[in-house]
Amino acid sequence: MGLKKEPKEMSNATIFVSEFVLHCEIKPEIRSVTVAALAIVYLATLSGNLLVLLVIILNHQLHTPMFFFIAILALIDVLHNTNLIPKMMALLLFDTSPVPYGACLVQMFLVFHLEIVEVYLFTLMAFDRYVAVIYPLRYPQLVTGRTVWVGMLVSNIISGIIMTVFLIFFSELSFCRTNVLPYCFCDFANIVYISCNDNPKYLSLVSTIASINGCGTLTIILISYGKIAHAALKISSAESNKKVFDVLVTHLLVVLLFYVPLLIAFTLPGFGLKLSTETYNTLVVVATILPPMINPIIYSFRNKEMKNAIKKIFTGKRTTPEITNRT
Repeated sequence: MGLKKEPKEMSNATIFVSEFVLHCEIKPEIRSVTVAALAIVYLATLSGNLLVLLVIILNHQLHTPMFFFIAILALIDVLHNTNLIPKMMALLLFDTSPVPYGACLVQMFLVFHLEIVEVYLFTLMAFDRYVAVIYPLRYPQLVTGRTVWVGMLVSNIISGIIMTVFLIFFSELSFCRTNVLPYCFCDFANIVYISCNDNPKYLSLVSTIASINGCGTLTIILISYGKIAHAALKISSAESNKKVFDVLVTHLLVVLLFYVPLLIAFTLPGFGLKLSTETYNTLVVVATILPPMINPIIYSFRNKEMKNAIKKIFTGKRTTPEITNRT
Protein backbone atom coordinates (compact mmCIF):
# COMPACT_ATOMS: atom_id res chain seq x y z
CA MET A 1 0.00 0.00 0.00
CA GLY A 2 1.07 3.59 -0.56
CA LEU A 3 1.92 5.91 2.29
CA LYS A 4 -0.83 8.10 3.70
CA LYS A 5 -0.92 11.86 3.41
CA GLU A 6 -0.02 12.69 6.99
CA PRO A 7 3.79 12.80 7.08
CA LYS A 8 4.08 14.24 10.59
CA GLU A 9 2.57 11.13 12.11
CA MET A 10 4.91 8.79 10.29
CA SER A 11 7.67 6.87 12.00
CA ASN A 12 11.18 7.03 10.59
CA ALA A 13 11.03 3.39 9.52
CA THR A 14 11.44 2.82 5.82
CA ILE A 15 8.12 1.92 4.21
CA PHE A 16 7.51 0.47 0.77
CA VAL A 17 5.89 3.01 -1.51
CA SER A 18 3.54 1.69 -4.18
CA GLU A 19 2.34 5.11 -5.34
CA PHE A 20 2.99 8.83 -5.11
CA VAL A 21 0.35 11.48 -4.55
CA LEU A 22 0.78 14.58 -6.70
CA HIS A 23 -0.37 17.84 -5.14
CA CYS A 24 -0.04 20.90 -7.38
CA GLU A 25 0.35 23.90 -5.07
CA ILE A 26 -1.76 26.43 -6.96
CA LYS A 27 -4.16 28.83 -5.26
CA PRO A 28 -7.79 27.65 -5.54
CA GLU A 29 -8.98 30.95 -6.98
CA ILE A 30 -6.74 30.63 -10.06
CA ARG A 31 -7.15 26.91 -10.68
CA SER A 32 -9.93 27.32 -13.23
CA VAL A 33 -7.89 29.89 -15.14
CA THR A 34 -4.83 27.63 -14.99
CA VAL A 35 -6.79 24.64 -16.33
CA ALA A 36 -8.16 26.76 -19.17
CA ALA A 37 -4.67 28.07 -19.97
CA LEU A 38 -3.26 24.52 -19.98
CA ALA A 39 -6.06 23.38 -22.31
CA ILE A 40 -5.29 26.22 -24.73
CA VAL A 41 -1.55 25.49 -24.61
CA TYR A 42 -2.14 21.77 -25.21
CA LEU A 43 -4.56 22.30 -28.12
CA ALA A 44 -2.19 24.84 -29.69
CA THR A 45 0.73 22.44 -29.21
CA LEU A 46 -1.11 19.53 -30.81
CA SER A 47 -2.59 21.48 -33.73
CA GLY A 48 0.62 23.37 -34.52
CA ASN A 49 3.07 20.49 -34.27
CA LEU A 50 0.83 17.87 -35.90
CA LEU A 51 0.29 20.28 -38.81
CA VAL A 52 4.06 20.69 -39.13
CA LEU A 53 4.54 16.91 -39.17
CA LEU A 54 1.75 16.41 -41.70
CA VAL A 55 3.06 19.08 -44.06
CA ILE A 56 6.63 17.77 -43.96
CA ILE A 57 5.53 14.16 -44.47
CA LEU A 58 3.25 14.95 -47.42
CA ASN A 59 5.54 17.42 -49.21
CA HIS A 60 8.58 15.67 -50.67
CA GLN A 61 10.21 19.03 -51.41
CA LEU A 62 10.56 19.46 -47.65
CA HIS A 63 12.44 16.19 -47.20
CA THR A 64 15.70 18.01 -46.44
CA PRO A 65 17.91 17.91 -43.31
CA MET A 66 16.61 21.25 -42.02
CA PHE A 67 12.98 20.12 -42.17
CA PHE A 68 13.85 16.69 -40.76
CA PHE A 69 15.18 18.50 -37.68
CA ILE A 70 11.99 20.56 -37.51
CA ALA A 71 9.84 17.41 -37.81
CA ILE A 72 11.76 15.70 -35.00
CA LEU A 73 11.35 18.81 -32.83
CA ALA A 74 7.60 18.79 -33.52
CA LEU A 75 7.35 15.11 -32.55
CA ILE A 76 9.28 15.67 -29.31
CA ASP A 77 7.06 18.64 -28.45
CA VAL A 78 3.86 16.61 -28.96
CA LEU A 79 5.19 13.78 -26.79
CA HIS A 80 6.43 16.23 -24.15
CA ASN A 81 3.16 18.05 -23.58
CA THR A 82 1.03 14.90 -23.97
CA ASN A 83 3.11 13.33 -21.21
CA LEU A 84 2.47 16.28 -18.88
CA ILE A 85 -0.54 18.51 -19.57
CA PRO A 86 -3.50 16.04 -19.47
CA LYS A 87 -2.29 14.71 -16.09
CA MET A 88 -1.74 18.24 -14.78
CA MET A 89 -5.26 19.27 -15.81
CA ALA A 90 -6.77 16.24 -14.10
CA LEU A 91 -4.70 16.98 -11.02
CA LEU A 92 -5.92 20.58 -10.81
CA LEU A 93 -9.55 19.57 -11.40
CA PHE A 94 -9.54 16.83 -8.77
CA ASP A 95 -7.08 18.41 -6.28
CA THR A 96 -4.84 15.40 -5.63
CA SER A 97 -4.03 12.42 -7.78
CA PRO A 98 -2.35 9.12 -6.83
CA VAL A 99 0.15 7.86 -9.39
CA PRO A 100 1.46 4.27 -9.29
CA TYR A 101 5.18 3.98 -8.60
CA GLY A 102 5.88 2.58 -12.07
CA ALA A 103 3.80 5.21 -13.87
CA CYS A 104 5.57 7.96 -11.93
CA LEU A 105 8.92 6.50 -12.91
CA VAL A 106 7.89 6.36 -16.59
CA GLN A 107 6.70 9.99 -16.55
CA MET A 108 9.92 11.15 -14.90
CA PHE A 109 11.98 9.15 -17.42
CA LEU A 110 10.13 10.65 -20.40
CA VAL A 111 10.42 14.22 -19.08
CA PHE A 112 14.18 13.97 -18.58
CA HIS A 113 14.82 11.92 -21.72
CA LEU A 114 12.90 14.27 -24.00
CA GLU A 115 14.53 17.34 -22.43
CA ILE A 116 18.02 15.94 -22.92
CA VAL A 117 17.32 14.91 -26.51
CA GLU A 118 15.80 18.35 -27.22
CA VAL A 119 18.92 20.03 -25.84
CA TYR A 120 21.05 18.17 -28.37
CA LEU A 121 18.48 18.72 -31.12
CA PHE A 122 18.67 22.50 -30.63
CA THR A 123 22.45 22.18 -30.88
CA LEU A 124 22.24 20.18 -34.10
CA MET A 125 19.81 22.73 -35.56
CA ALA A 126 22.22 25.55 -34.70
CA PHE A 127 25.04 23.58 -36.36
CA ASP A 128 22.82 23.06 -39.42
CA ARG A 129 22.21 26.82 -39.75
CA TYR A 130 25.90 27.55 -39.08
CA VAL A 131 27.04 25.32 -41.95
CA ALA A 132 24.28 26.63 -44.25
CA VAL A 133 25.37 30.25 -43.73
CA ILE A 134 29.14 29.95 -43.25
CA TYR A 135 29.84 27.09 -45.69
CA PRO A 136 26.90 27.15 -48.14
CA LEU A 137 28.79 25.37 -50.94
CA ARG A 138 29.79 22.49 -48.65
CA TYR A 139 26.38 22.22 -46.99
CA PRO A 140 25.03 19.38 -49.21
CA GLN A 141 28.09 17.26 -48.39
CA LEU A 142 28.32 18.09 -44.67
CA VAL A 143 24.63 17.96 -43.73
CA THR A 144 22.64 15.05 -45.15
CA GLY A 145 19.77 12.85 -44.07
CA ARG A 146 22.34 10.48 -42.64
CA THR A 147 23.82 13.32 -40.58
CA VAL A 148 20.38 13.97 -39.07
CA TRP A 149 19.73 10.37 -38.08
CA VAL A 150 23.25 9.74 -36.77
CA GLY A 151 22.98 12.93 -34.69
CA MET A 152 19.65 11.85 -33.24
CA LEU A 153 20.90 8.33 -32.58
CA VAL A 154 23.92 9.67 -30.68
CA SER A 155 21.64 12.07 -28.76
CA ASN A 156 19.39 9.20 -27.67
CA ILE A 157 22.37 7.06 -26.68
CA ILE A 158 23.78 9.87 -24.53
CA SER A 159 20.37 10.41 -22.95
CA GLY A 160 20.00 6.67 -22.38
CA ILE A 161 23.31 6.52 -20.50
CA ILE A 162 22.34 9.52 -18.36
CA MET A 163 18.89 8.12 -17.64
CA THR A 164 20.39 4.77 -16.61
CA VAL A 165 22.27 6.62 -13.84
CA PHE A 166 19.06 8.40 -12.82
CA LEU A 167 17.17 5.11 -12.64
CA ILE A 168 19.88 3.54 -10.48
CA PHE A 169 19.80 6.51 -8.10
CA PHE A 170 15.99 6.48 -8.09
CA SER A 171 15.99 2.80 -7.07
CA GLU A 172 18.21 3.67 -4.08
CA LEU A 173 15.71 6.16 -2.61
CA SER A 174 13.77 5.10 0.48
CA PHE A 175 10.70 6.71 2.03
CA CYS A 176 9.62 6.98 5.65
CA ARG A 177 7.79 10.30 6.01
CA THR A 178 5.47 10.89 3.07
CA ASN A 179 4.68 9.97 -0.49
CA VAL A 180 3.07 13.35 -1.30
CA LEU A 181 4.84 15.30 -4.05
CA PRO A 182 4.10 19.04 -3.87
CA TYR A 183 4.39 19.20 -7.62
CA CYS A 184 2.38 18.97 -10.83
CA PHE A 185 4.16 15.90 -12.21
CA CYS A 186 6.71 13.29 -11.16
CA ASP A 187 10.06 15.02 -10.81
CA PHE A 188 13.34 13.54 -9.60
CA ALA A 189 14.42 16.48 -7.42
CA ASN A 190 11.08 16.64 -5.60
CA ILE A 191 11.10 12.89 -5.04
CA VAL A 192 14.58 13.24 -3.51
CA TYR A 193 13.25 15.99 -1.19
CA ILE A 194 10.50 13.77 0.25
CA SER A 195 12.76 10.73 0.56
CA CYS A 196 14.71 9.77 3.67
CA ASN A 197 18.05 9.89 1.83
CA ASP A 198 20.29 12.76 2.93
CA ASN A 199 23.17 11.97 0.58
CA PRO A 200 23.86 15.11 -1.53
CA LYS A 201 24.88 12.96 -4.50
CA TYR A 202 21.27 12.75 -5.69
CA LEU A 203 20.75 16.47 -6.20
CA SER A 204 24.37 16.89 -7.31
CA LEU A 205 23.60 14.48 -10.15
CA VAL A 206 20.83 16.78 -11.40
CA SER A 207 23.05 19.86 -11.15
CA THR A 208 26.01 18.16 -12.83
CA ILE A 209 23.98 16.83 -15.74
CA ALA A 210 22.24 20.19 -16.20
CA SER A 211 25.53 22.09 -16.05
CA ILE A 212 27.39 19.86 -18.49
CA ASN A 213 24.60 19.31 -21.01
CA GLY A 214 22.84 22.64 -20.59
CA CYS A 215 25.77 25.04 -20.35
CA GLY A 216 27.87 23.08 -22.84
CA THR A 217 25.27 22.92 -25.59
CA LEU A 218 24.04 26.48 -24.95
CA THR A 219 27.61 27.72 -25.41
CA ILE A 220 27.85 25.93 -28.75
CA ILE A 221 24.50 27.40 -29.84
CA LEU A 222 25.52 30.95 -28.85
CA ILE A 223 28.86 30.62 -30.67
CA SER A 224 27.08 29.34 -33.79
CA TYR A 225 24.57 32.19 -33.72
CA GLY A 226 27.40 34.66 -33.10
CA LYS A 227 29.27 33.39 -36.17
CA ILE A 228 26.08 33.63 -38.23
CA ALA A 229 25.45 37.19 -37.00
CA HIS A 230 29.03 38.15 -37.86
CA ALA A 231 28.58 36.73 -41.36
CA ALA A 232 25.28 38.62 -41.70
CA LEU A 233 27.04 41.91 -41.00
CA LYS A 234 29.07 41.38 -44.16
CA ILE A 235 25.93 41.12 -46.28
CA SER A 236 25.55 44.26 -48.35
CA SER A 237 21.77 43.98 -48.63
CA ALA A 238 20.08 45.67 -45.67
CA GLU A 239 16.95 43.59 -46.25
CA SER A 240 18.87 40.29 -46.17
CA ASN A 241 20.79 41.47 -43.12
CA LYS A 242 17.55 42.31 -41.30
CA LYS A 243 16.02 38.95 -42.20
CA VAL A 244 18.97 36.97 -40.81
CA PHE A 245 18.98 38.93 -37.55
CA ASP A 246 15.22 38.56 -37.22
CA VAL A 247 15.55 34.78 -37.51
CA LEU A 248 18.48 34.66 -35.09
CA VAL A 249 16.75 36.77 -32.42
CA THR A 250 13.52 34.76 -32.50
CA HIS A 251 15.38 31.44 -32.45
CA LEU A 252 17.55 32.63 -29.58
CA LEU A 253 14.56 33.79 -27.55
CA VAL A 254 12.80 30.43 -27.74
CA VAL A 255 16.05 28.60 -26.97
CA LEU A 256 16.64 30.78 -23.89
CA LEU A 257 13.03 30.27 -22.77
CA PHE A 258 13.79 26.55 -22.71
CA TYR A 259 17.32 26.70 -21.31
CA VAL A 260 17.42 29.46 -18.69
CA PRO A 261 14.55 28.39 -16.39
CA LEU A 262 15.71 24.76 -16.43
CA LEU A 263 19.33 25.70 -15.70
CA ILE A 264 18.24 27.85 -12.76
CA ALA A 265 15.88 25.19 -11.39
CA PHE A 266 18.25 22.23 -11.82
CA THR A 267 21.68 23.67 -11.01
CA LEU A 268 21.04 25.81 -7.92
CA PRO A 269 19.71 23.02 -5.61
CA GLY A 270 22.85 20.98 -6.27
CA PHE A 271 24.95 23.88 -4.99
CA GLY A 272 22.94 24.14 -1.78
CA LEU A 273 20.61 26.95 -2.93
CA LYS A 274 17.16 25.44 -2.50
CA LEU A 275 14.42 27.28 -4.34
CA SER A 276 10.92 27.63 -2.91
CA THR A 277 8.47 25.00 -4.16
CA GLU A 278 6.44 27.64 -5.99
CA THR A 279 9.51 29.11 -7.73
CA TYR A 280 10.88 25.71 -8.72
CA ASN A 281 7.49 24.57 -10.02
CA THR A 282 7.01 27.76 -12.04
CA LEU A 283 10.46 27.62 -13.65
CA VAL A 284 10.21 23.98 -14.70
CA VAL A 285 6.59 24.13 -15.87
CA VAL A 286 7.16 27.30 -17.94
CA ALA A 287 10.31 25.88 -19.60
CA THR A 288 8.63 22.53 -20.20
CA ILE A 289 5.20 23.33 -21.64
CA LEU A 290 5.52 26.75 -23.34
CA PRO A 291 8.33 26.10 -25.90
CA PRO A 292 6.42 23.17 -27.51
CA MET A 293 3.56 25.59 -28.24
CA ILE A 294 5.86 28.32 -29.58
CA ASN A 295 8.31 26.19 -31.58
CA PRO A 296 6.03 25.66 -34.63
CA ILE A 297 5.56 29.43 -34.96
CA ILE A 298 9.27 30.21 -34.63
CA TYR A 299 10.78 27.34 -36.62
CA SER A 300 8.05 26.53 -39.14
CA PHE A 301 5.21 28.95 -39.83
CA ARG A 302 7.56 31.89 -40.47
CA ASN A 303 9.39 29.83 -43.08
CA LYS A 304 8.57 30.59 -46.73
CA GLU A 305 8.74 26.99 -47.92
CA MET A 306 6.60 25.78 -45.03
CA LYS A 307 3.97 28.50 -45.61
CA ASN A 308 3.77 27.56 -49.30
CA ALA A 309 3.41 23.88 -48.42
CA ILE A 310 0.61 24.60 -45.92
CA LYS A 311 -1.16 26.77 -48.51
CA LYS A 312 -0.88 23.93 -51.02
CA ILE A 313 -2.53 21.48 -48.62
CA PHE A 314 -5.46 23.72 -47.77
CA THR A 315 -6.04 25.27 -51.21
CA GLY A 316 -4.93 22.45 -53.48
CA LYS A 317 -2.83 24.86 -55.48
CA ARG A 318 0.49 23.63 -56.76
CA THR A 319 3.50 25.58 -55.58
CA THR A 320 7.10 25.06 -56.59
CA PRO A 321 9.10 26.98 -54.03
CA GLU A 322 12.83 27.07 -54.35
CA ILE A 323 14.22 25.19 -51.38
CA THR A 324 16.99 27.18 -49.79
CA ASN A 325 19.17 26.59 -46.76
CA ARG A 326 17.79 29.55 -44.86
CA THR A 327 15.01 29.46 -42.31
